[in-house]
Amino acid sequence: MPKPTPKKPSKKTAKPAVEKTSKVTTKAAAKTTAAKTTAVKKAAAKSPAAKAPAAKTAATKAAAKPAAKSAATKPSATKSSATKPAGLAEGSVAPDFKLPRDGGGEISRADFAGRKLVLFFYPKANTPGCTREAIDFTRLAADFKACGTAVLGVSADSVKAQDSFRDKHQLKTPLLSDPTHAMLEAYGAWGEKSLYGRKFQGIIRTTVLIDADGRIARVWRNVKVDGHADQVLAAAQS
Repeated sequence: MPKPTPKKPSKKTAKPAVEKTSKVTTKAAAKTTAAKTTAVKKAAAKSPAAKAPAAKTAATKAAAKPAAKSAATKPSATKSSATKPAGLAEGSVAPDFKLPRDGGGEISRADFAGRKLVLFFYPKANTPGCTREAIDFTRLAADFKACGTAVLGVSADSVKAQDSFRDKHQLKTPLLSDPTHAMLEAYGAWGEKSLYGRKFQGIIRTTVLIDADGRIARVWRNVKVDGHADQVLAAAQS
């Protein structure tokens, strides 16, 4: 009998199931690890400990803002005192003074006891506004005299400058020289001024009416020259 021909083994060999199972297990493990990592990150972001530094920083900034604003808006004591000249209250006793005048000699408040007295404080001799003001008081000199009122001009100019001012404009009112600003400060006519944004110390155009008893009857601050002398005359006549 012929011998049976042995069957050839099939070319297609089934891949081991172990290898396929291993790959599936690896992928599943990787997904699980990634999920855990994401969950940990989210939990850390929501944690109060993570928010604390940010909250603390915001609180620190909020606390710093009021302090900075307070420091910026709070004026210094020096500036405050400079902007408040030594004002005079109506009815108070007029401060004494004794100063040199144009043409030589001295004038004091005691020289006008029992009479009304007008003091007009002006910034600088021979400047336009001061010249108009002095000329206006000179124009009304007779009217002031008629109502028993004397008139004096006062500035920080030297006596020589006052002499030149008087002669150039034929002024009739005595002009006092106060280079140390003693009288100017006593009557509140010296303080902080502003020009084109620049602040400085100087004479504040001021007029004071003193009654026959030596008390302050009226004070005009930051005077506007036009018509001012007439207003002072009307007050002196009342």
